[in-house]
Amino acid sequence: MKKVLFGVLFLFLFFFFTKSSLADSDFSTDYNVVYAVKSNADTQVNLDATLTNLTDQYYASSYDITVGFKDIENLKATDSEGSINPTIVAKSSGSTIKVTFNRHVVGKNNKLNFNLSFDTKEVAKNFNNTWDINIPGISSENDFASFNTTVSYPSFLGEPTFIKPTLLNQNPSTGGNTLSFTKQDLGSSGISIAFGNFQVYNFNLKYHLQNTNVFPVTTEIALPPTTNYQDVSVENISPKPLNVALDKDGNWLAKYKLNASQILNITAIGKAKVYISPKQESLSSNSLNDYLKSQKYWESNNPKIIELAKQLKTPFAIYQYVVKNLNYDFSRVETDSPRLGAVGVLQNPNSAVCLEFTDLFVAIARAAGIPAREIDGFAFTNNTSERPLSNIKDILHAWPEYYDFDRKAWIMVDPTWGNTTGGVDYFNTLDFDHIAFVVKGEDSSYPVPAGGYKIPTSGDIKDVNVQVGSTFDPDLEVAKAQTSIPKNIVAGLPISANVTISNIGTTIIKKQEVNVSTNFLTPNSQSVISDNIPPFGSEIVAINFARTPVLTNTTDTIKITVGNNVSYESVKILPFFVNKLFLLGGLLFVLFSIAVSLAAYIYRRISLLRQKRESDLRRQSPQFKE
Repeated sequence: MKKVLFGVLFLFLFFFFTKSSLADSDFSTDYNVVYAVKSNADTQVNLDATLTNLTDQYYASSYDITVGFKDIENLKATDSEGSINPTIVAKSSGSTIKVTFNRHVVGKNNKLNFNLSFDTKEVAKNFNNTWDINIPGISSENDFASFNTTVSYPSFLGEPTFIKPTLLNQNPSTGGNTLSFTKQDLGSSGISIAFGNFQVYNFNLKYHLQNTNVFPVTTEIALPPTTNYQDVSVENISPKPLNVALDKDGNWLAKYKLNASQILNITAIGKAKVYISPKQESLSSNSLNDYLKSQKYWESNNPKIIELAKQLKTPFAIYQYVVKNLNYDFSRVETDSPRLGAVGVLQNPNSAVCLEFTDLFVAIARAAGIPAREIDGFAFTNNTSERPLSNIKDILHAWPEYYDFDRKAWIMVDPTWGNTTGGVDYFNTLDFDHIAFVVKGEDSSYPVPAGGYKIPTSGDIKDVNVQVGSTFDPDLEVAKAQTSIPKNIVAGLPISANVTISNIGTTIIKKQEVNVSTNFLTPNSQSVISDNIPPFGSEIVAINFARTPVLTNTTDTIKITVGNNVSYESVKILPFFVNKLFLLGGLLFVLFSIAVSLAAYIYRRISLLRQKRESDLRRQSPQFKE
């Protein structure tokens, strides 16, 4: 009697194929999988499989196909004998499809072909400005004699922005827009394809501040900043901050003053426009020294870290090491487990989350002399098994970036998702899905990103809300300039003042020239360069004018130009004897002087009278002698 081989085919997420060890030795498998993406983003999946029996001892009667999603429609299955009625069993992480063959694969070298097809909405996504196609790969290419994957997509999408893995010398076929991958192309990596030039996200963020002191304090929150991968527009902050300033890492820090025992709830609303390629930022080696220092969680001076840095040397080698040697611990996502840091995760490589993947990359890179830092933010994902992040208590996602001197840019990479997707390339090209909330370079623990501002009274409400948007039409750079020069100036005195430049638009104002010109005051024109000013922020720059002749009596107009924005202020320059403020001040001074003189006179008179009386008393005394 022949034994029954119960073949098992596991699909994880879209198709993640594995086989039992028994099937490996007794059956040869060949697969052709076609993903046909439709214009409405639905995908028809068609699987053709051929099983070849390599032994006379076993035969295959059925397959269980486990898929990591629940969206399965129009499921059909056939083998060489006709239709098969597959059954579906719902699982917590997806579904299992059981296929029982009409004919067994009996006898050595005998083959059985079967087909499985269904529709799903979980392969392709239309995100307004971009389309994404994500197909994880096979567990091991050695398990299959052949494994071919074909992806077709609508022609109106045009050329893909990126294809992972990269296909050399292959273009979409004419009119068909088809890409083909072999098991050699894939290895253990899945397929990720994107279309579009940028993605837009709308965000609504809440922050909770509490002053537990009995005296006022000044504190700050971190807003999503513009970086070399994204532009940010902050449309509203309520209540408005005292100021919004930049730190060295480029974070936008909004300052607030809290009175004693005050609780303040803040809402920031805006948009982010995310790009696939970074903008250049030319930085010198000296300016990057802070990104080589050892810090808590980034122990670049640890002997184990130093030894790894000597072996790995390059950012790509470090990325590959982190991806291959750490394992993502999903059990830590929903717990408040302490952050391990780089050295800690080397001791516990099977208990890593995104922070540890990031910490280890940053620490080894810094030890190798490669400037590196951490990004905390939001990563858009439709499947937290493959692209995990935690929305529990608004703990989001972390990933590292390093500075590339050849490209003159900070380059973001994501070793966490490189690991959890089974090898999808998140080194050479990232995606449109990562939104930076804060950059941590000078301090491994600060600033705190949105979602981390919790107080006991805030409860478990969700503070981070990010949705795919459609348009990004922020206000143009709008600056308002105002001087501290008085409306009336006393002639003959030196003039020093400040110009306050306020950003009243929704996007950052880049460094630019501030020109102050006059008709009479000298110098007639002077310029200073302002720093970058975030929305709702301001900067103060100093200006000085020479003394005017003491008898000057005129009106001058101060023109302040910041970029394309111009403002005017009128001032009067008057001699002291016609200047009302000066005269008032002089009158007050005279009155004060008279009062002081009169008080001094009265005091002297009283003193003289006292002295005369004392002298007369002594003369009248019996003890007084001539």
